[in-house]
Amino acid sequence: MDKKAKKRVEVLRKKITQLQQLLVAAKQQPDDPEEPARIQADIDKLKEEMQKLKAS
Repeated sequence: MDKKAKKRVEVLRKKITQLQQLLVAAKQQPDDPEEPARIQADIDKLKEEMQKLKAS
């Protein structure tokens, strides 16, 4: 991995951590029943992107 890919992986890790915290909060306070599913989809998408970067 080059520097640019490493930096992108770091950014993705931070975003995933933030989204996981947001997901926990959304599950505890179900104002919008679709929000947890939407957040989980975002997390999955970011994890997939991170795996692609690590593989290259």
